Amino acid sequence: MEASQIPMNFTFRSADGRDDFLVATPNEEAVGWIDKWPAWPGGHLILNGPKGCGKSHLAGVWQTMSGAKYFKASDLAGLTIEELTDIASTPVLCEDADVGMPETELFHLFNLLVENKNSMLITAGKSPKQWNLTLPDLKSRIGTIPIAKIGEPDDQLFAALVVKHFSDRQLAVTPDVVQYLLVRIERSFAEIARVVSILDKRALAQKRKISIPLIREVLLEEQGN
Repeated sequence: MEASQIPMNFTFRSADGRDDFLVATPNEEAVGWIDKWPAWPGGHLILNGPKGCGKSHLAGVWQTMSGAKYFKASDLAGLTIEELTDIASTPVLCEDADVGMPETELFHLFNLLVENKNSMLITAGKSPKQWNLTLPDLKSRIGTIPIAKIGEPDDQLFAALVVKHFSDRQLAVTPDVVQYLLVRIERSFAEIARVVSILDKRALAQKRKISIPLIREVLLEEQGN
């Protein structure tokens, strides 16, 4: 499909202080789960997806909706029951649960949130099965929580994200440039962001427009490293 023919009529989802979020097939299920709150089974949800897929953006949407307190999972380490009780007085957003999660503290926080009938949204890059949990009670608790997955971009979302990353940097690109790039880079959120950043810096340093020759140069250099 030519880049000029790729439909760009995506829904956008906004959050305070954040860029617009493209809603498409790979993430629409996760967006639907955010919209279902507070009617989540058990009151909790795990938002799972690869780096750069928009987990933090959707989590920010939910935080705005719910008034949740924000924590990195590792921030909970060493907190007392009294401190966790205070945290559980409102909904909680707990990000990066697969990175340095203190299992005992998170388990206590779960129980306190249940007592207070408050929700928790947990984000992670890895599936809960890959968290290597050692606390049986926490593992059991995690196993009851619904998981909203964000998949890697499909063709249309991939094209739209390429255009959006250029647009976010105020870089004008033609459809042939987008199409050239689409078929030459890895199909992932993180790779889109990485390559567009490199092209932006190169174009600025050399005072050139984003063009096929520039992209070709950069990609050839990457292949040679």
